[in-house]
Amino acid sequence: MQPIQFYFEMVERVIAEFKVDPQLCRGQQLGQWSMKIGSASMWIDVFQSKDAQGNYIDSGYLQVMSPIMAIPADRQLDFFRELLEINHKLYGVGFTKFENNVYIKSIRELEGLEQSEVLSTFKRIGYYADDYDDMLKAKYAAAGRDPQT
Repeated sequence: MQPIQFYFEMVERVIAEFKVDPQLCRGQQLGQWSMKIGSASMWIDVFQSKDAQGNYIDSGYLQVMSPIMAIPADRQLDFFRELLEINHKLYGVGFTKFENNVYIKSIRELEGLEQSEVLSTFKRIGYYADDYDDMLKAKYAAAGRDPQT
């Protein structure tokens, strides 16, 4: 595997392909970025996991996710059923729940990662999130915190 800095630079080259300054997208932690594609916010992480002693235990991951909406207070069965049905149609990504929010997420090992895959992942997450966030919010009118704020 390449040093993790190689993947940081790859992500920033892809961000630049969207005519966005990667430096403006950098997060508080090294290996984190955020940007928008259409109406969708996108969070990007390149990371390696560590054991209790601080040693890297894997080759690392690229994670890209976009907040969709808070989980609605009612009609949750219908909501989650629809998410599963939509998941069946998606390519390389899926809906995921964390705390009281739903996201579209992709995660992939860094080993063998190519720039074209990063670009495809960004486009796919951006397209699906932009397509489904408004539709799901309109249909289920979630009460509670919006993960995009």
